[in-house]
Amino acid sequence: QAQLVESGGGLVQPGGSLRLSCVASGFPLDYMGWFRQAPGTEREGVSCISNRNGLTKYTESVKGRFTISSDVAKNTVYLQMNMLKPEDTAVYYCARVSSFTTTQRLCSPRPGYWGEGTLVTVSS
Repeated sequence: QAQLVESGGGLVQPGGSLRLSCVASGFPLDYMGWFRQAPGTEREGVSCISNRNGLTKYTESVKGRFTISSDVAKNTVYLQMNMLKPEDTAVYYCARVSSFTTTQRLCSPRPGYWGEGTLVTVSS
């Protein structure tokens, strides 16, 4: 049975940093992604990583500030978030995603492979 558990969220001031972690079990850590949902908005893709070839992708608003990485031996995916802004406030979700290529803008989540989310609040 697939399970994903996120951690690392919290309250941080603008300009601060947080590192989110997602421990996965029950499936291979092949293609993974982070998504977020702010109050009153739809869930959006943030970043994706292929542990097959190292390809990573980011939504435009986080490029240069967020870094996705993984430790396959620990079945863990990370999202390092720097220079956080109030508009980054959201619940962040980890998900297993479908394979993706260099030509795709981002990645698509696979049904049934979601974590419960961790809340990130950026506020002074």
